[in-house]
Amino acid sequence: MKLIKLMTTTAIVMSMTALSAQAQNFDDPEEFAAQKAMLESTPNGSADTPWLQYYGDTMADTSAYKKDGPYTVCFSNAGVNNPWRVVGWTTMQAEVDLHDNIKDFIVTDAEGSDDKQIADIDDLLAGGNCDALIVSPNTTAALTPAVERACEQLPVIVFDRGVNTDCPVTFIKPVGGYGFGIQSGQFIAENAPEGSDVLMLRILPGVDVLETRYSSAKRILEEAGMNIVGAEFTDGDRAKTKAIVEDYIQRNGQLGAVWMDAGATSVAAIEAFEDLGMEVPIVTGEDQQDFLQKWQADGLNTIAPTYPTYQWRTPILAALSILEGESVPGPAWNLPQPAITNENLADYVNPAMPPLHYAMCGCEKMPDYPSRWGGE
Repeated sequence: MKLIKLMTTTAIVMSMTALSAQAQNFDDPEEFAAQKAMLESTPNGSADTPWLQYYGDTMADTSAYKKDGPYTVCFSNAGVNNPWRVVGWTTMQAEVDLHDNIKDFIVTDAEGSDDKQIADIDDLLAGGNCDALIVSPNTTAALTPAVERACEQLPVIVFDRGVNTDCPVTFIKPVGGYGFGIQSGQFIAENAPEGSDVLMLRILPGVDVLETRYSSAKRILEEAGMNIVGAEFTDGDRAKTKAIVEDYIQRNGQLGAVWMDAGATSVAAIEAFEDLGMEVPIVTGEDQQDFLQKWQADGLNTIAPTYPTYQWRTPILAALSILEGESVPGPAWNLPQPAITNENLADYVNPAMPPLHYAMCGCEKMPDYPSRWGGE
């Protein structure tokens, strides 16, 4: 297994959130329409390797970054503070192990802190060892200045969550938050009782992909005449999620749907209805196994829009292509973002994997699967 160097921050910085905040529109009709169009179109590339597929034909010229290997690739991670990120991080490490031309993989973990991630990036730049820098930002506005400083020194790849600058060589993500909100919002609008009460649950503010999931789903639900009874932050905590849902049930009675901007606590929301002896309405989720298995076992009617963890493979492959002077999709590299539905659910249920394993990891043919991902 390739050596992974985990750096710790040596600098302490004052909060820069207020200084670095830049206005961003999280309810952009043009981007909403663009992502809706992507969901309805076919990406370039082989469906067997969705982490290499892309929409459109705009490519970034990387000839200026070409250099001889082997390479030191650096990664500033927002954190591994939820199950989705744990699965993605495991997949990224497995991808690194496949490439002999990666000499070192230097990694920092911001532990969910903007200030720490800003300091982490500054430390990586000061060290002068990185040939390319991958950044998964903790929040959008706060990390923008740090990414811009990095772009002045070396090729930068941003993925998963965005920043308010186009200086990175490419920004890698699936179709996006608007697409996620469109898929789940439309399902509720078409399947919940007309005019029914909908509770919207979110995990945290200030992250572009989460903000746009919420804005697009909210738009669709309101246009369909649904009554949004509340929008609450759960912090991704199962007990808090369950308590919030129970409170809304007691105040409003039976809900027509519970919309989630991230699925790790979907089962907790379902259990709130079961514990009160009530029918489980539409509760959206993602591709985590506990939700998929609960859905299948109980015959629920729902949808799992996804933000596939196979995207964690793509930044490593992009970094190598850039350093070899090969063009990559850019400045945006949009990967496919399929949804799990009642029709294809059986294809993704895998009881051999842990409850919070994400089915769209793209890792099934990688070495040490399934054990590396906690499977049997």
